Amino acid sequence: MDGRDWSKFLLPYEQAVEELKIKFKNLRGEMKKREEYSPIEFVTGRVKRISSVLDKAQRLSVPMDQLENGIEDIAGIRIMCQFVEDIEKIAALITKRQDMELIYVKDYIANQKESGYRSYHMIVKYPVQTALGQKEVLAELQIRTLAMNFWATIEHSLNYKYKGSLPDELRGRLKKAAEAAFQLDKEMSSIRDEITEAQRLFEDKSVLVSKVLSDIQELYFYRRVRDAATYQLRFNELWEKEDIWGLKMLAHQIESSLREAKSSSLR
Repeated sequence: MDGRDWSKFLLPYEQAVEELKIKFKNLRGEMKKREEYSPIEFVTGRVKRISSVLDKAQRLSVPMDQLENGIEDIAGIRIMCQFVEDIEKIAALITKRQDMELIYVKDYIANQKESGYRSYHMIVKYPVQTALGQKEVLAELQIRTLAMNFWATIEHSLNYKYKGSLPDELRGRLKKAAEAAFQLDKEMSSIRDEITEAQRLFEDKSVLVSKVLSDIQELYFYRRVRDAATYQLRFNELWEKEDIWGLKMLAHQIESSLREAKSSSLR
C-alpha cells in the first residue's frame, strides 16, 4: 500500500456527493412546483470507506495508482422513486444534464442479477472545484424504487454478515423476496393514477391550510384582532368537518381582509 494521505484522497469525492445531493434535491423541488409531481422521492449519498475501496481494488485487481479510474463508485448517490416508470424519466433527465458526463449505464432492472437485485446504475464523470483547481471524479448514481431499495438494503446487510457467502436456503428466500418486491412495484404501477391523485390532493390541502393559518397570523400583525379571531373559529369548524371547499372560500375571504388591512396601513 502506498503512503498517500487517504483523507485528502477522499476530499473531492466528499465534495461531489454533497453537491450532487443538493442538485438532485433541488431538481425534485423544482419538478414538484412545475408539475405537482416529481419522479424523485428522496436522495441519499455516501463516500466509500477506505477499507471498502481497498477491498474492491483487491477484488478487481485494480492497482493503487489507478483507483480514481478503476473504482467507479467511491462516490455514490442513490435516487429513490415510487414507481418503476419513474426510473426511466430520471435517467433521461440525468442524460441531458450539462454539469456531468454520462460514461455508461448498468441496467439491473431489465437484466436483474442472479441474486434478484434490481436497480438502474449510471456512471457519470462530475467536475468539482477544489482548492487545487478543477478535478473530475467518477460517481455512481443508483436509481431504484422504494421496494427495490428495501430489498437491496437487507441483502447488503446479510452479505456483510456472511461475508458474501450466503447459505443456499437464505439465498433462495432472498430471491423469492426480490420477486415479491418486483410484483409489488408492478401492482403500484397499475394504480399509479389513483396514488398520485391522492398525493396531489393531500399536498394541495397542506398548502391551503398553511396559507390560511399564515394569513390569519398576519391579520393579527395588522391589528385586525376581531377579524383574525373570527376567521380562526371558522377555520376550526371547517377543519373538523374536513370541508376543503369551505376552506378555499375562507382563504379568499381572508385574502380580501388582508389586502384591505395592508391598504389601510399605507394611508
